[in-house]
Amino acid sequence: MVLEALVLHPKDNVATAVRLLEKGKRISFKDRGNDTDVLLVQTIPFGHKFALTDIEPGEKIIKYGEVIGQATKSIEKGEHVHVHNVEGLRGRGDRQ
Repeated sequence: MVLEALVLHPKDNVATAVRLLEKGKRISFKDRGNDTDVLLVQTIPFGHKFALTDIEPGEKIIKYGEVIGQATKSIEKGEHVHVHNVEGLRGRGDRQ
């Protein structure tokens, strides 16, 4: 089996594509020790994230077990997670 995506921490609600992943592809991997899969609803570029679950506006985006941002709109399971639907929270001087 070819590695296609990584879940880096058990708390993560996003996975990272380790190759270009086409819309409509079903990605299977281990998540918290369980076999799981996600049907991609968009093409995911190499190195970008996709949602492992539905994420509501204002919900935290978790990667590496850490909050890296929050959703600015609803994000569907399998959807591309990037600057168009996430507000970064790390390294900002206006937030504590």
